[in-house]
Amino acid sequence: MEQPRTRPTQYGRYGTRRDRPAKPARPPLPPQAARAAGGAGVFASRPARLPQRGPAPPPAARRLPNPRLTGLGSGLFCGLVMLLLGLLTEALFGASPTVYGVLFLPVCVLTALWVREGDLLIAPVVVPIAFAVGLAPVADEGGGSTLDRLMGMVTGLATQAGWLYGGTLVAGVLVIARRVRRVRAVNRRVARNRPGA
Repeated sequence: MEQPRTRPTQYGRYGTRRDRPAKPARPPLPPQAARAAGGAGVFASRPARLPQRGPAPPPAARRLPNPRLTGLGSGLFCGLVMLLLGLLTEALFGASPTVYGVLFLPVCVLTALWVREGDLLIAPVVVPIAFAVGLAPVADEGGGSTLDRLMGMVTGLATQAGWLYGGTLVAGVLVIARRVRRVRAVNRRVARNRPGA
């Protein structure tokens, strides 16, 4: 009786190649390592993706300042600028109330345009206060005492009421226009996002 021949195991304890466990897959190299290893891999040939950005604003829009002031910031801005303009008017134009009133109008416009959306109603309130603050150097001092200066400020506010009301009106109109534009933009956004519209 012939005994079947047994083949010696060639592949160690697993017997055949099929019985071997599969090797774990090697993780892919990062792009830097692939370039260091020779740069022949897929990662070396793929360019790095940069984050997508919107179109750049035109150069004229980049040059224009567009700050957003809080209510307190707009009051400080308007008051300090009007005080500086009052001192400048006294030094250069002999304390001319007309020059001071003309300079008051662009400050009102800037204050109404630069205040942020949540504090729009502050602008028509702070511009008359700033007008009175800046009027102190322009007012006629008389004898130079505090009472004389106070009386000069009251007289200046009475005689320059046209500039005061005009600047406040300009600030109010700009604030109302900004508010209406904001409400319309919100309504359009709501109508666009409404289902079935």
